[in-house]
Amino acid sequence: MRKARTPVHPVVEEVTERIAARSAATRSAYLARMAAARAEGPARAGLACSNLAHGFAACGGEDRIALRGLRKPGIAIVSAYNDLLSAHQPLDEFPAWIKDAAREAGGVAQFAGGVPAMCDGITQGRAGMELSLFSREVIAMATGIALSHEMFDGALLLGVCDKIVPGLLIGALAFGHLPAILVPAGPMTSGLPNKEKALVRQLYAEGRATREDLLAAESASYHSAGTCTFYGTANSNQLVVEVMGLHLPGASFVHPGTPLRRALTEEAARRVVALSREAGYTPLAEVISERSVVNGVVSLLATGGSTNHTMHLVAIAAAAGIELTWDDFADLSSVVPLLASVYPNGSADINHFHAAGGVQVLIGSLLDAGLLHEDVRTVAGDGLSRYRSEPVLDDGSLTWREVPARSLDEDVLRPVDNPFAPDGGLRMLSGSLGRAVMKVSAVAPEHRVVRAPARVFTSQEGFTEAFRAGELDRDVVVVIRNQGPQANGMPELHGLTPALGVLMDRGHRVALVTDGRMSGASGKIPAAIQVTPEAAAGGPLARVADGDEVVVDAVAGRLDVLVDEVTLAARPLRDAPPDEASWVGTGRELFTALRRAVGPADQGAGVFGPMTPGHFGAPARV
Repeated sequence: MRKARTPVHPVVEEVTERIAARSAATRSAYLARMAAARAEGPARAGLACSNLAHGFAACGGEDRIALRGLRKPGIAIVSAYNDLLSAHQPLDEFPAWIKDAAREAGGVAQFAGGVPAMCDGITQGRAGMELSLFSREVIAMATGIALSHEMFDGALLLGVCDKIVPGLLIGALAFGHLPAILVPAGPMTSGLPNKEKALVRQLYAEGRATREDLLAAESASYHSAGTCTFYGTANSNQLVVEVMGLHLPGASFVHPGTPLRRALTEEAARRVVALSREAGYTPLAEVISERSVVNGVVSLLATGGSTNHTMHLVAIAAAAGIELTWDDFADLSSVVPLLASVYPNGSADINHFHAAGGVQVLIGSLLDAGLLHEDVRTVAGDGLSRYRSEPVLDDGSLTWREVPARSLDEDVLRPVDNPFAPDGGLRMLSGSLGRAVMKVSAVAPEHRVVRAPARVFTSQEGFTEAFRAGELDRDVVVVIRNQGPQANGMPELHGLTPALGVLMDRGHRVALVTDGRMSGASGKIPAAIQVTPEAAAGGPLARVADGDEVVVDAVAGRLDVLVDEVTLAARPLRDAPPDEASWVGTGRELFTALRRAVGPADQGAGVFGPMTPGHFGAPARV
């Protein structure tokens, strides 16, 4: 018999209440607009005959009759399918399954639109990586276009990786009066262990492994359809949105190409039809609330998830009228223990985490400790306790069963009373260089405080040349600036990690400071990333010079350059981000408008304008 509900931890409660208080005007304006947008009966009933006829012109049979007759709910399929990317290739089959299942449930599903899905793994270190963060906004806008036909009473959002899931959610929240369920594809099976792959990368950086060695290791790691198995942004997406109640329980980490994955996809179609009906109506606007946003942050911290979510969760919350700040992350991090050890925070991969009990054990542990809000709406029904159960096939039929209360492998997933660390895996740093994020869950305690002379670069290539020339073989804080959203789209800088790891292994005190990103693959290097204000916006980072003493202190939460403030401010700018004439090639010139409009990292690095009541269709208070 389950014990009585644990009261919510006072810090979790306080953070939630202050988020609600600061968001009161914008959240109420958003919810009012969503309530006004809700249709009585099928949404397409409000269309003129010509509009409606265009909406079912390509349909046949039972679907055509249903759409014409205005009797059944319409479900939009919005998909990030392409067969270039392993994580999204499995989505190819999903629409046909969804259409059949929706029809059986009394609805009709249509493929409303596709959204782009680029792979940071392919573009890493290339010019295309400078479009990666902006692709989130393009995905949001593409989702909006798909849903703007107003033929629909619910939506299924098919996507997995980095910017795709946040973009789908931001776009769908503009239609938050619709029920929506996220439909994942699942991870690939385990290949070459991530730790072995990382070792080959480091050997290659030192010149001790060949390109053939490196390619063999990479292809043995990334070897089949499905999401990459390390705990980067893609798998952080899946875990976080499941804890927010946006997946069916247990859907995140079931492999593609299995009967259970198909059953979950078909059940998502049936479920969204049910959520669109009057008796069970559950709009996305109510699933994403202040409490569910806090639940998402807690789950990220408890698992040492991707630093990209310090921007993505802020942007998703903003789209729902909720103002989430880095201070909220910091305060929650102080009381949320680190319960998971998944690469790059350990040797296990996401499949090992799932086998140990995964999301279901994690949710149960955090609920029992009062670190999650139970009182939330989810796509599975009211109450987060529904997510203690895992899906199984019983004689071919999908059902759910409760998982054991404790982890099956405490080397991978631990209970709250025996954590890997007493607090969360993220730190917020601030000081004379501005604010930054550091992922410390993979950083050894003895490396969390670094004071050393700066060596400043404005590109990854410049750093690599200096490393190969032996110029960095010492204690050093590597500063790479003009990598922020206004400068060049804020690319991820994973290519720095192997060389920085070599310097650390040689016994040097090493840290990275950048206004760029490192994401979920941040490893053992102490890296103060997403520095804001960024150099391109005139932040102090723009005036740091070679040889300046820089302090990166994850223990005290400090990020400082030991130069007098007046002296620093008086220095001329030594370099600048690329101008419009040079920010071209690989399609970058098409994104110039986004580069001009993008906001700072700590506000989500979005382009959709300030969050005010007027932004959500209500007059701003004077």
